[in-house]
Amino acid sequence: MHAYTGTVGNEYHALLARHDAMRLRRRMLGQDRAPEPDLAAAEPYDGAADQRLIVRHLSLVTPFAELIGRLYDEMFARWPSLRRLFPASMEFQRAHLARAFRYLTENLHRPDELTAFFTRLGRDHRKLGVRPVHFETFEAALCVALRDTAGPDWSEAVEQAWVRMLRFAVAAMVDGAEATLAEPAYWRGTVVSHERRRPDLAVLRVRSGEPYPYRAGQYAAVESPLLPQAWRQYSLAGAPRAERELEFHVRQTGAGGVSEALVAHTRVGDTLRLGPAQGTMTLDDDRSRELLMVAGGTGWAPVKALLEELAARRGGGTGPVLPAVRERGGVQLFLGARSRDELYDARVLSRWADRYRWLHVVPVFDEGAGAGGRGPVAEAVARRGDWSGHLAFVSGPPAMVGATVARLTAAGLSPEQVRYDPVLDSPAA
Repeated sequence: MHAYTGTVGNEYHALLARHDAMRLRRRMLGQDRAPEPDLAAAEPYDGAADQRLIVRHLSLVTPFAELIGRLYDEMFARWPSLRRLFPASMEFQRAHLARAFRYLTENLHRPDELTAFFTRLGRDHRKLGVRPVHFETFEAALCVALRDTAGPDWSEAVEQAWVRMLRFAVAAMVDGAEATLAEPAYWRGTVVSHERRRPDLAVLRVRSGEPYPYRAGQYAAVESPLLPQAWRQYSLAGAPRAERELEFHVRQTGAGGVSEALVAHTRVGDTLRLGPAQGTMTLDDDRSRELLMVAGGTGWAPVKALLEELAARRGGGTGPVLPAVRERGGVQLFLGARSRDELYDARVLSRWADRYRWLHVVPVFDEGAGAGGRGPVAEAVARRGDWSGHLAFVSGPPAMVGATVARLTAAGLSPEQVRYDPVLDSPAA
């Protein structure tokens, strides 16, 4: 029904794929080796020093909206051909870049964390057709935008700190892209099932043309042919399956965005594009550890995947679970919703709660009385007891995730005990 628009864009991605294949072949034959770095001359990047300089003058270029607007205006004016790498609406892209700038300036003193984050981002950006030369044009446009936004109080020293910060992030992104030349830049998947569970929510099952590697609890960027180059992140709602079938739970969050395209205008037989799987909300090998899972709305999707993997690891175990009796390695699941009707996957949840002795489900409803009581999920979790010995997984709307993570860390859980993946909150996603 739907075909990808933009022949030029398709030809561009096909050309990049051929170039990647050639580079990979040369690398395998030993013909594409970079010169050995001079480790004695290399000095570690002093991100903390640049951070102090950047933050001291950050008010000159914040809020970031004006800076980012000037940046893209400059970049597209000087290099019009780059516009095709971006979606028609730049709203989400601008918000995403603002968040990246905030993340950089707040964490520049943590170079290892930044390197890991931007290495993953570089792998993901291959799906957009981004190449190292594009980062050079971005840097040039950023320098112009910084000077124009800051005005006469701007200094060369602060600008160079920004440049060093950007180049540090870009180096990690390039390394991430180079390390994944052997895998596709993106995967194509065919919609084999589209079920509207609610007027604003659909469950999609997508069969990938090639094996799609991921772990339970991870998420993928999805592109609809109706909105080329507009990618949004959705959790994979099932453990990996041999038949290469992927499941996504999508709630429409606004008009004109990717979520509306997937919920209201996608049909069986349509083709979607999928970016590489990402996320750290995955299980450890320790099967005896007590787990706490907290989900709200479509945040149930990654938790469903984690529970599927746990079920495969542990086997069945029929019989109801008594709240006061938990097996070693049990799972306490708090599932939040506005009302009982909002539990769109209730049949699966009820079946699992009856089947698995290690699973104890606590529904929490914002409106009306429920089995788990009243009030937000974070408050219900905090009231239920001591979670200090648990490994926690939290997924759902950003406000809910933030509140729950804050409650758990305040109760003594270390950052290593609380796993969640931040999601950019956009009203029209």
